[in-house]
Amino acid sequence: MKLNKRFNLSLDKFINFALYDKKHGYYMKKNPFGKKGDFTTAPNISRLFSEMIAIWIISFWESLGSPKKFNVVEMGAGNGEMMKILLESFQNFPFFLKSSNFIIYEKSSFLVKIQKKKLNKKKIIWISKIDKIEKIPTIFIANEFFDSIAIKQFKKNNNLWFEKFIKFESKKKFFYFEKETNIKKFEKKINFKISKNQDFIEFSEMGLNYLVKISKFIKKNSGGLLLIDYGYTDKKMKNTLQAISNHKFANILDDVGNVDITHNISFELFRKFTDQMGGLKNNITTQKKFLTKMGIKQRAEIISQNLNFLNKADIYYRLNRLIDEKQMGNLFKVMFVKNKKNNFKLGF
Repeated sequence: MKLNKRFNLSLDKFINFALYDKKHGYYMKKNPFGKKGDFTTAPNISRLFSEMIAIWIISFWESLGSPKKFNVVEMGAGNGEMMKILLESFQNFPFFLKSSNFIIYEKSSFLVKIQKKKLNKKKIIWISKIDKIEKIPTIFIANEFFDSIAIKQFKKNNNLWFEKFIKFESKKKFFYFEKETNIKKFEKKINFKISKNQDFIEFSEMGLNYLVKISKFIKKNSGGLLLIDYGYTDKKMKNTLQAISNHKFANILDDVGNVDITHNISFELFRKFTDQMGGLKNNITTQKKFLTKMGIKQRAEIISQNLNFLNKADIYYRLNRLIDEKQMGNLFKVMFVKNKKNNFKLGF
């Protein structure tokens, strides 16, 4: 899409353009992770996070009967840090390592290059379509994946529903406007009554499509989805649309293509949506509770025993960022989707 022409786009199409356009897209031209980037994710804060995920994955694999063929799929691997630590951790479990395929689903060709520099290319398969995954038991790991998918917004006014759009005019000027929409027609399209008991709707149509594809895969081939992201569990949806630049909030319509655009996940929506598909069940908890139950405090204690004061303090500072209720501990939730017959609930 060219920025020298006027156009109107629904909010989700605008976000998709701002994040993933081949020329202008935020994720297609820069590394946004770490101190020099715009934000930091849990795997980049402390390797303890990824170690806990590794232990959880192996335990889940064992709960399935330790299948001789198994997929570990990371949805959107960022700079590759989590997969790097997972593979290092799995070295201690040779039978699991031999049984497993390690797969990264990634839309950004720019990030794929970064991941390939960090990771052992021989051990990992990169894909851009979920249907390319071998039909065997699979665990999908989605850490801060769904928050980066473009969203739609609708607002109810006098029993009518209006969708948010973006108008682009000359000199890179963008404006919001609203357009009346037939919400029932839209609900028929997504096969879900999203407007029930709502006055405001914020959700990702593409995100729900991913949930459908992954859920169908799990039901047919066995496995699960472990989803970790910032979000809320309230029944009423909220307006959480935001932009991030240099670790600070920014204006979504300013500097398009150079700021991250994100939102908080409605875990209640995800729960209802997966429930209605049938044959699945889910668990939701906070990141603090999940990591604590997985033994992250004990792990921190073990690795810090022989360290000097400064190194030990650094480990606990990073641990605190992950589990403190005022930082990531409560804001981030962990959701586990699995087949109804599976009673595995480690960490929940």
